[in-house]
Amino acid sequence: MKKDILILGIETSCDETAAAVVKNGREVLSNIIYSQIELHKVYGGVVPEIASRKHIEKINQVTSRALEAAGVTLNDMDAVAVTYGPGLVGALLVGVAFAKSLSFATGIPLVGVHHIEGHISANYIEHKELEPPFMSLVVSGGHTHLVNVAGYGKYEILGRTRDDAAGEAFDKVARALGLGYPGGPEIDRAAREGDPYAIEFPRARVSGSEYDFSFSGLKSAVLNYLNSAEMKGEEIRVPDVAASFQKAVTDVLTEHSIRALGQRGEKRLALAGGVASNSALRASMKEACDKEGIALYCPSPVYCTDNAAMIAVCGYYEYMNGVRSPLTLNAVPGLKLGERNG
Repeated sequence: MKKDILILGIETSCDETAAAVVKNGREVLSNIIYSQIELHKVYGGVVPEIASRKHIEKINQVTSRALEAAGVTLNDMDAVAVTYGPGLVGALLVGVAFAKSLSFATGIPLVGVHHIEGHISANYIEHKELEPPFMSLVVSGGHTHLVNVAGYGKYEILGRTRDDAAGEAFDKVARALGLGYPGGPEIDRAAREGDPYAIEFPRARVSGSEYDFSFSGLKSAVLNYLNSAEMKGEEIRVPDVAASFQKAVTDVLTEHSIRALGQRGEKRLALAGGVASNSALRASMKEACDKEGIALYCPSPVYCTDNAAMIAVCGYYEYMNGVRSPLTLNAVPGLKLGERNG
């Protein structure tokens, strides 16, 4: 009888302290997340030092809760998978150091996981039938990538943002509109009461790179609109601005993805990352994919934002591919997709 493979996942790349236990790469036995959002709201964004300190406080109890909720012990684990990049260096170091200590103390193999590969792997949790090859659109606060997933652990970047990530643009526009942090959910909420056609904001195209993205100009256009309206004493309808901005972002994300799928003859698209939970993006992608006969996969919101289940899932496939990280594994804040550092 084949032995079940249990992976303990640990995620501390930004402001969530998370631990999870996953069986055979697809079944989540536990997924514990301690979010620091309320701590950082007052600052309008994540304060790295505060995030690191809170990770240190919470990592042990979060991991203990994950093992307890799964009904297993640390000695039952086949590997410890941990995010080692990209992310905030101080935050990453907490998770990496903790995972290395567990590996050293128990002899359980250590597997370093790329954070973005984890986001892509989140789709395997609820879509058991999904296997590579397929295409993935990764949209988060720090990344906007269009990726060809050629196999487990095999990624080809087709397009990426040249400046602001989509989630970063959401945060900055939300701040300008006085909607608070995190900006993505606030923009999504406000946009539901607005007219997405009220204001014509630009859709950037990157010359010579048809799959690349650029959101800096769009962000500036929104800020210019707000400043101009304020100087003229004109009424600013926040829901209309939010809806029009959101549509400009989702139009570009959808258009680039559908074009790439068509040109490559691929019929499956998986969304990934925090912005993948945006209702307008999901609706836009669903409509476009249905029209083109493309299967669309979206993780539940809890698996879109940072979590350890996705890290354990990705860690499982790395483990099965023979990846073992040394105890010299270090945090790599600028780790590129597909890179292997340790």
